[in-house]
Amino acid sequence: MYQAKIMALLFVAGDQGIKEKDLAELLEIDSAALRQNIEELTVKLMTDADSGIQLVEFNSLYKLVTKNEFSDLLTKYFKSGLGTKLSQAALEVLSIVAYRQPITRIEIDEIRGVQSSGSLNTLLMRKLIKENGKKNVPGHPNLYGLTDEFFDYFGIKNIKDLPKIENFEDVSNIGDIDGES
Repeated sequence: MYQAKIMALLFVAGDQGIKEKDLAELLEIDSAALRQNIEELTVKLMTDADSGIQLVEFNSLYKLVTKNEFSDLLTKYFKSGLGTKLSQAALEVLSIVAYRQPITRIEIDEIRGVQSSGSLNTLLMRKLIKENGKKNVPGHPNLYGLTDEFFDYFGIKNIKDLPKIENFEDVSNIGDIDGES
């Protein structure tokens, strides 16, 4: 049962991954039991010819990634253009960054009411947003802002070309500033 829970958590975490101690806390098990389940799941995924994913560890951070033998297929997928659409979540995060930049991940999460790390990573990889310094608060979180690629991608010359939020038909559906919908 823990292996299924580990896979579900790592799938949702995406590229961000989850630290060992955080996994143990979420699953409410000790580190030794977690490591045993991780080892068993790692072997299970690596030896399953019908699985295209593997579990990897980077400095006590666990992630699900695709197996190396599928790199040609995945390259073909991304070159085909099928992987170029942005998810609804990524579009939400992108619009928040566009209208509220510079903004931290935590502030984005508060507006959306859900965790946004995966979408932020997608937008960073596509170079639509960039880290734009650190906020001068405890922890010094990253600030995010738009890139030149954003303006090019959307055919916008500058930030003033974004539609005014007041022009949207029903702003109540967007969610208010306090994160309520």
